[in-house]
Amino acid sequence: MEPHPVSERPIRALPKAHLHLHFTGSMRHSTLVELAARHGVHLPDALVEEWPPQLHATDERGWFRFQRLYDIARSVLRTPEDMRRLLHETAEDEAAEGSGWLEIQVDPSGYAARFGGLTPTVELVLDAAREASAATGVGIGVVIAANRTRHPLDAKTLARLAVRYTDQGVVGFGLSNDERRGRAYDFEGAFRIARRGGLLATPHGGELLGPQSVRECLEMLRADRIGHGVRAVEDRRLLDEIAERQVTLEVCPTSNVGLGVAATPRDVPVRTLFDAGARIALGADDPLLFGSRLARQYELARSHHGFSDAELAELARQSVHASAAPEHIRKRLLEGIDEWLRLPAADARESREAPAACR
Repeated sequence: MEPHPVSERPIRALPKAHLHLHFTGSMRHSTLVELAARHGVHLPDALVEEWPPQLHATDERGWFRFQRLYDIARSVLRTPEDMRRLLHETAEDEAAEGSGWLEIQVDPSGYAARFGGLTPTVELVLDAAREASAATGVGIGVVIAANRTRHPLDAKTLARLAVRYTDQGVVGFGLSNDERRGRAYDFEGAFRIARRGGLLATPHGGELLGPQSVRECLEMLRADRIGHGVRAVEDRRLLDEIAERQVTLEVCPTSNVGLGVAATPRDVPVRTLFDAGARIALGADDPLLFGSRLARQYELARSHHGFSDAELAELARQSVHASAAPEHIRKRLLEGIDEWLRLPAADARESREAPAACR
């Protein structure tokens, strides 16, 4: 297939929704270094001089190293002010990337011991999200995520907690961490609780394991979106089913390369998924560990997969449609996407400093 001509429309001016971003992983590198110094946390070279770290997590040793670096980064968040700062800066960065709606994923279990328990942690995150949204104009929803490496009963506890806060900003229920250490069907009960409570089901699947992991998320957890899901390309019948059921795949190109799921950005099957009719929401996953944010994922679709401006706009639309954004935010973003396409490239380039999603 011949690539489409590359246009000059700036991707940061394209309004979009960001649906795959982890809480600690959204932190600015400069903030990590500053908070580590303030709280006396020693950072390994991989998070300082050698940042972003070289990762390859398709084997257990590699995943352990990735998780260890993530846990060290999380340990610098010691006070409520640190948590509020993280979300405020993340929202600022989202606005600069052209994102008008963010769904940030957090496992409160990782912070509960420091902030007084699961419920106070969730309330702190939600309060910080409201403050960050008011300050930046970026809408923020929270996805409560269970950890695959913990007992399914813990996931049920989190699901019940998430449902209690659906009217205060919790929009989804996820499942993260190493797919090889917790099968999706073990968590069906937790997702049943979340769905009955009106939450989107957004488990990870099809990253470190193949299409069967995606199928379990689809059939056992009745996923609305699947985090990553790129291994679905290995099973054409499954891919057709994903397209038919309009399940969105949260594809994170830089992350896939960083963790060794794909050898190069060109090997991430964005084009194959798109041409098969699968809905895609591009995401940055953990910018703190992979070194790039949302706009870079669209740039990779353009430069490595030949996406035209019309196709990039369609990716942005799909991210909005797959989100839990309120109707007035959806309307604003979708109108902004149409406006981005109507503008000649030169005019769009001039609007680089004021993305349509944030005006």
